[in-house]
Amino acid sequence: MTNDNKITVVINTYNAARYLERVLQAVHDFDEVLVCDMESTDDTVEIARRNGCRVVTFPKEGHTIVEPARDFAIRQATTEWVLVVDADEIVTDELRRYLYSRITEPDSPDGIAIPRRNYFMGRFMHSAYPDYILRFFRRSKTTWPPVIHCSPEVDGRVERLPRGRKELAFEHLANDTVADILRKNNTYSDYEVPRRRSRGYGVGALLTRPAFRFIKSYVLKKGFLDGLPGFIHAVLDAHYQFTIVAKLLEERITGQRH
Repeated sequence: MTNDNKITVVINTYNAARYLERVLQAVHDFDEVLVCDMESTDDTVEIARRNGCRVVTFPKEGHTIVEPARDFAIRQATTEWVLVVDADEIVTDELRRYLYSRITEPDSPDGIAIPRRNYFMGRFMHSAYPDYILRFFRRSKTTWPPVIHCSPEVDGRVERLPRGRKELAFEHLANDTVADILRKNNTYSDYEVPRRRSRGYGVGALLTRPAFRFIKSYVLKKGFLDGLPGFIHAVLDAHYQFTIVAKLLEERITGQRH
């Protein structure tokens, strides 16, 4: 197999010991597994080395988001193809075989967006599927901007895996509680505020944006199929939008920026 047909799995970590053993066992058949650690204080690095991974360090310093470490990590890969996997995501055998097969084909793209199966209250969430994420690409054609929740930028053609092929989706092990989501909503909304200052949201956005998000999650994306957990998840989605707008209006009223 030439280097052009080899794949490096890149996993960015910070205190990620909880699921890491399972994640690494699922990717051990790839050509290289590279763990880029941001100075964890738990057993993350020990677990990675015990599983035969190559470990590099990205100094945490003042970084509060993972994206700067993403770009650094993919530059450390020794192969042209890179699969980025979170430390709480399982790569199925079907996905691994598909990716190796696809890159040998003459019309292979420069990047592939992969669906992810998400769970809440122990239930697969229809409203959160397919949740496409661009995680597979040619290293030489890709950069990852240092912006929270941004996707990598691929200089070339990107395709999506068929949403009906659920066996090709990442399995997201995280099963957030309501408290987890509320905490993340507060943290992530802080990062969203600077990005949305120019939008000029008014008081009406306190109603319209959460309402649209609820309808999108519960109706358009079929969250109603998930029963009570689906309803709760849709309300939490709406709450996230409310929080962003409320913080923007708070800035405008008080003059104090987040």
